[in-house]
Formats: sequence, C-alpha cells, structure tokens
Amino acid sequence: MPCLMTGQAVAGRAHVGKSYTFHCPGGLRSLKVCGRRVALPSKSEAERTLKEKRKTLEASAEAGQTKGSMLALCSSSSAPPLFFHRASSSRTPKVSINHRCAKHQSTLLVNASASFPGRLPLFYSQRWSMNNKAEQQFAISSVVKETQASTTIEEDVQLGVFEIDPSLEKFKDHFSYRTKKYIETKSMIEKYEGSLEEFAQGYLKFGFNREQDSIVYREWAPAAQEAQVIGDFNGWDGSNHKMERNEFGVWTITIPDSGGSPSIPHNSRIKFRFKHGNGVWVDRIPAWIKFATVAPTQFGAPYDGVYWDPQSSERYIFKHPRPPKSAAPRIYEAHVGMCGQEPRVSTYREFADNVLPRISENNYNTIQLMAIMEHSYYGSFGYHVTNFFAVSSRSGTPEDLKYLIDKAHGLGIRVLMDVVHSHASNNVTDGLNGFDVGQGTQDSYFHTGEKGSHKLWDSRLFNYANWEVLRFLLSNLRWWLDEFMFDGFRFDGVTSMLYHHHGINMVFTGNYSEYFSEATDVDAVVYMMLANHLVHKLLPDATVVAEDVSGMPALCRPVYEGGVGFDYRLAMSIPDKWIDFLKNQRDIEWSMKDIVWSLTNRRYTEKCIAYAESHDQAIVGDKTISFLLMDKEMYSGMSDLKPASPLIDRGTSLHKMIHLITMALGGEGYLNFMGNEFGHPEWIDFPREGNDWSYDKCRRQWNLVDTDHLRYKHMNAFDRAMNLLDDRFHFLASAKQVVSSTSEEDKVIVFERGDLIFVFNFHPENTYNGYKVGCDLPGKYKVALDSDASEFGGQGRVGQDVDHFTTPEGIPGVPETNFNNRPNSFQVLSPARTCVVYYKVDETAEQPGEETIGSESTLSSISVQSEVDETTAVTTLVLGEETEETTETGAMLALDDSNIDKNADFLSNEN
Repeated sequence: MPCLMTGQAVAGRAHVGKSYTFHCPGGLRSLKVCGRRVALPSKSEAERTLKEKRKTLEASAEAGQTKGSMLALCSSSSAPPLFFHRASSSRTPKVSINHRCAKHQSTLLVNASASFPGRLPLFYSQRWSMNNKAEQQFAISSVVKETQASTTIEEDVQLGVFEIDPSLEKFKDHFSYRTKKYIETKSMIEKYEGSLEEFAQGYLKFGFNREQDSIVYREWAPAAQEAQVIGDFNGWDGSNHKMERNEFGVWTITIPDSGGSPSIPHNSRIKFRFKHGNGVWVDRIPAWIKFATVAPTQFGAPYDGVYWDPQSSERYIFKHPRPPKSAAPRIYEAHVGMCGQEPRVSTYREFADNVLPRISENNYNTIQLMAIMEHSYYGSFGYHVTNFFAVSSRSGTPEDLKYLIDKAHGLGIRVLMDVVHSHASNNVTDGLNGFDVGQGTQDSYFHTGEKGSHKLWDSRLFNYANWEVLRFLLSNLRWWLDEFMFDGFRFDGVTSMLYHHHGINMVFTGNYSEYFSEATDVDAVVYMMLANHLVHKLLPDATVVAEDVSGMPALCRPVYEGGVGFDYRLAMSIPDKWIDFLKNQRDIEWSMKDIVWSLTNRRYTEKCIAYAESHDQAIVGDKTISFLLMDKEMYSGMSDLKPASPLIDRGTSLHKMIHLITMALGGEGYLNFMGNEFGHPEWIDFPREGNDWSYDKCRRQWNLVDTDHLRYKHMNAFDRAMNLLDDRFHFLASAKQVVSSTSEEDKVIVFERGDLIFVFNFHPENTYNGYKVGCDLPGKYKVALDSDASEFGGQGRVGQDVDHFTTPEGIPGVPETNFNNRPNSFQVLSPARTCVVYYKVDETAEQPGEETIGSESTLSSISVQSEVDETTAVTTLVLGEETEETTETGAMLALDDSNIDKNADFLSNEN
C-alpha cells in the first residue's frame, strides 16, 4: 500500500486484520539508539508483545489508572521512535527516544505509520492510547472514545464526511491516516508544549522580547556555527554580543538594560549575524522580526530588521470590539498600497480614512486585506513574503495598521487577512530563505532539493512536518489574531499546499482519486487542520477561506468530521467562465444552462465565496470585466450628458447582470475587488522595469465614480443595492436555491434564492411582456431590485409599484402538473439585458409607503431560516431537467427537496 506521507511505496508493509504492522526487510535485527544497541524483535514477537501491552493498558484504563500518555506504547525498545533527531544521510538515521528531546529540537515530525529512510521496522497495534489533552470534542464517538483517563483511537474510523458523501468511503484509508496523524501531532504538541494554543505563542519566546530588565533574543538556526546580534545599538559590531547555542539549534542572548532604558532603542535597525559551515559570516533579518524597513532613497537597498517596542503612550489601543459574525460574508478585497488616486504607495491611515467609508456605504460587511505581510518586491502583490510577522512598512507602522482595523470594526466591518503560508520568497538577504545555507531539511524551514522550490513561483516550499516550522506558522496565525485583531484569514495557494505536484500542469476533472493518492501532501493537510482548529479555538467566530482551484472534497468540512476545517473556498471557476463568454462568444451564443451549471457546480454542505472578478482577473495582461465589455470607449463614452452608445449600454447592463447573478447563484458569500464595484477601467500593473516603474495602473481612480455626470456612479449604486438586498433579505445565507427555468430560446434564467425570485433576461434584443415566472409561495409580489431602474442608469421600463398576484398551477403536490415544477406563477415585464428581483409581500403587515427593497415583516419571516443557513451550504435544484447521477466528482451532489430538511436536521444534531 502506498505511503501517503512520502508518496513512495512502503517496502515490507503488510496488513494484518485492521491493524498496520511492518516487518523488516533485509534482515535488520538491531538498531543503535542513543549510544546503545537495541534488539529489534521479529514480527511475531512484536505482535505478541504489543497484544499483551494493549491488554494491560485496557485493564488499567478500566481501573482508572492509565495516565493517557501518547507514548504509552513507545516505552519499550520494540516501539516506534516518534522523531528523527539530526537525521544523517546514511541509510539508518539516528533516533531519539528521549522524551525531553522533543522540545525545541530540530526535528522531522513523523507519524508512527510512516516510511523511514533505512526502512526501520515499526510496530503499533490496532488501538493505541493518546494524551488526555487531545481532541476533547472529536464528535464521532466511533473515532475517539473518551474515558476518564485516556482517549483511545480505533483503527475502524467512521468520520462525519462519509455520512455527507458516502463516495468518500472508498478512500477511508487516506482519511484514517491523515486523521490519526493530525490527532497524533496535536497530542504530541500538547504533551511537550502544554497545548496547541501555547505552542502558537512562539513569538513570546522567539525573536526579541522583554524579560524582566532585559531584552532576550532567540533564533532557531541549527546550521549556524557561531552567531551574534548586530545593529545600530552596537555600531553593527557583534563581537560583544555573541549568542549561545543550545542542543536544539536555538541561539540565545540576554541584553540587560542600560541606565534604566532598553539597550536596543525602539525603531532601531537590527540583524542576526551567523557563521555557517564553510566559515562564511552572513547577516540576516531575524525570522521573527515584527517590523522591517528599507532606505527609501536608496534604489534596490536591502531591508533591515527593526526592533519594534514603542512606549505604552505610543501603542495603539483598540477602542472597538470585533463585530459579530454575519450569516454570509460580503467581502471587499483590497490592496492598501494601491488604494489611493495618486500614483504612489498609499498608507494604512489613508485607507482607513478615505476608503473604509466607501466600503461601509456600499454595505460590505467584510474586507480582505492583501499584501499585509512584509514583502520586499512590491510587484509580487504581497505573495512573496519575506518577513512573516512584520507588517508591510511601505504603508506605515504596526500601530497604523491597528488604527485601520479598529476603524473598520467601529463601522461594523470584519477584517480578514490574506495570509501566505504556501511558500516564501527565495530572497536570501532579507527573507526566511537566508537561513538555508545548505543544511538538511530537518534543520531548515524548507524542504531540500526540487521538493523545496516552486518552479513556477520561484519561491521556497515549507517542510510542514518540521516541529519548528509548525511552531513558526501556527504562531504567525495567532500573532495576527491577537496583536492586530484580525477576524480571520484567506489562505493563499492552498492548491499548491495540498499536492506534491502543486497543481502544476494538472487538470482536475473531479475524480476523487485525484484528491486522495500518493500525490496528496498529508503533512500540509495536517498543518491546515491544525491551523483551522487553532484559529477557531482562539476565535470561534473566525472566518477562514481557502484559495483552492482543485475542489478537494471535505476541504470545507470541520476537522472533527475528518475535513480540513476551512469555512469557505473561493469559487475560482466562475470568473474563468465569464472571461470565456466575454472573449470567445457572442451574446446570443451564451448558454443559460452553462451559466447555471458554472454557478451552482459546488459541493453540498461546503460553502463557497462567489465572485465575478478579483485582483487576479485584472492583473497586467488581462482586463477588468468593464474594460472587456467596453474597452477604449470607456475613455470617451461614459458621460451621462449624452445618450449611451450601444456598446456602453451593453457594457453597463451586462456588468450589473454578471455581478448580481454571480452573487445570487454562485455561493454562500460574495467577493468584489476594490474599484470593480463601479466598473474600474483598464488593468493593474505594479511599478516595474518593464513600465518604467510607473504607478499609473497601480492606483484606484475614485474621481471616476465621484464625478456626478459619469456613468460609473450607476454601476456603483447597483453594487450598493445588491449588498443592501442581501442585508435586508439574507438570501446569500439561505439554503433554498431553486432554478426553475433556463430557456435557451428566450435567453432567460429564473430562480429562487431564499424567498426572492430572480429573473435574468440575457437576450440582447427581446423584451418579454407578460413573461410567466414560476414560484413556490402564493400571494402578492413586488419589485425588490431592478437593474433597469433609472438610478442604475437604466431606462426605467419596469414598474416599481406594480403588484404581481400569483396564479395556482396544476395539482398541489404534483410537480409534473405545475408550471416549471413550481406550484404557482405570476407574470412580469422582462426587458432585454436586465435582471429584476421580486419579493413576496407580507400582506398582513403591509404598510403604506413601504420601501422597494422589502419590508421588515418580510425579514422576520425568514429569520429562522437564516439561523439554520449560517452553518450550511446550499442545495441547488435545477427543475425540469434530469437529475445528475451521484458520481465520484468534485461537483455538487444533486439532491431533491427532502435534502434541505435533512440538512437542517443534520445541523441541529451537529450543534
């Protein structure tokens, strides 16, 4: 059977019942451990020994005597070693079984069922005991059985993901393997570090910290032979500030205060100097540095670490609590540096004072900040991170960023951070890569050789099995949550993390074998499981989004079900479909069924963030949707003082339709990139040598939407109304999503989301008067949102105050006798290239002068549904078509009406 950890076949592995055993190839009968020769038992001897040991442990557990040590079965010479300790290049690695050696050592964390270099014979029984600090809320009782003294994991794993998608049972071995490895790793962290939460406070120990009347600096650099700390405080001469190394490769120095003040002044430059194996001294920015800067007047100057420890009077104090988690995130993706109108890098405070009010006015409830982590190359869009704990100094100081986040919270807006843990910049002088001087992977943050480099991104790849890498990355997440009050994360490059091939040259067809095979990087999966568990433990209301293009099943299911634990994934195929339509097909050729399929093709109970365009679609070489639609005519034809040309009329109309149908049908959340809400023209191009270092395309032209006679204001007003519609009716969070009509002849799509009826007419010419629309509930309907309204730049052809009364269709409860399988219908006016949304009027509470976008009584009537929907993904019913068979694909499972109720039952049981 293939070993999922290494991607290599495990020689000598055999299956005995439901337990894994390993027998020794090549006749190896002993191993030298900690200076002594340890005899290795034969297969039969080991099985007999472990069987007796298991009976003893179970008897102790029943008597309440078991201590619950994870290493209970690892105390004898026949037990598997759990760590590599300074693995050599020889066939047989040196192994540490000293429990104290686990803390802070340079290790490669290994699962007991993994393949070792040298093919060591490993044994463990069908059942083993774990530390009682382990996953206390692991929900599936057949996976983890709690006793007063210990937690026992059985080989026969039954995870919640199998109940949701029985097709995953075929890959039960994979899920069992990674779940056990997750629990095992977490338990080891709890055993040696106290808890996962404590482990993730590495920034309180590593880097520069105040301890009593001194500054203590620690750095993990096992490849260093000698080390010093240098900086402005000692004239960059470290001869008097030499560091000491412990047995685990951690260098330490304590620098006492001088004259009652810190010897290293706040905001002064500082670096780590060390000598590696070939005798060369090198200077590096400390890995845990909290701020880094570059000389602004010196072109190409290297970055310097900065000791950041302002006095209490200079520290920013948060004034506002975190806003409560919304039922559905409406995300405004933003880049602080390019948020200003002037061709330069903008600041955190400028974003807070000038852009946040715009975001709030347009009814977004969440912002996603890009490029926050320090990156020396501005043109990388923030994705080649050099200093993981430092804010990007181009836009200000850490206190300035806190001001931004606090102001957003004051406006009721949650803030997510675009975190990059999928790779790191390969910069040597100012990046984490500078600590790699040719040592083995066990002493490095990264894998060695080709495995340690991403050939397309020109960056380094983390070794997620390394103890110190786990500490570094998990601490990084907690740092941003605790210190800066972020409300969650968008994990970048998740596809690259999930697979050893990193998604390069891969076309994911949806076959499950593409997701669960030797190609899966289980170490990275386990890291993300730990990360999601940690984030939600620290902040239960956190929102964590995965940027994954592969569609891996269970990525967005809770860890306790066997999932990876993300709350949402980005629906990355949707913008690609719109670009394909706009570039390659005439409007009349657009397929309504293709649009619906692309928007609804997602996994049942795994929530998605839908978007028509993000920063990716506007990067240099491509264009925003508005510029694809209207191109150079945007330079001359956007004036509202003259009639719109056919090209401008088409462009503004389709811009509104594309964004609304994406929002309404594409997911359980919505995202828009800064400026696209008003149809920002052109593209994004960061200053670089190829454009003479110009900032012209690396800014936002807010003057376009602020100029009253330009049509940009109409698209912006429609974006505001879209978000307000969800704010009032909560349709994004609704599990009711029914597509009743996809007419290729009429080019009309009709669907229900929540209690709203959406009618999209994509026909370039045909207007339909008295168009029959199916619906679920009988009664009176009115317009809630109309893209053709004059305030949105339309012609105002649809009456806003017209009452639409339903007519019953066919026999109640017999769908085949209904209209488009809906029991009721009403007739509407549907102009060409428009979208109109209707809501059902609560006639018992209807008051004169009610607003177009619903009534408060309508909101209250769906409040119960919204509470259920907050934890689920939608089930889309495409009526009038044959139901897709459930197959091994990453697509949404086709379900009937009953599954909506089943979903609610499942959630109530889950909670």
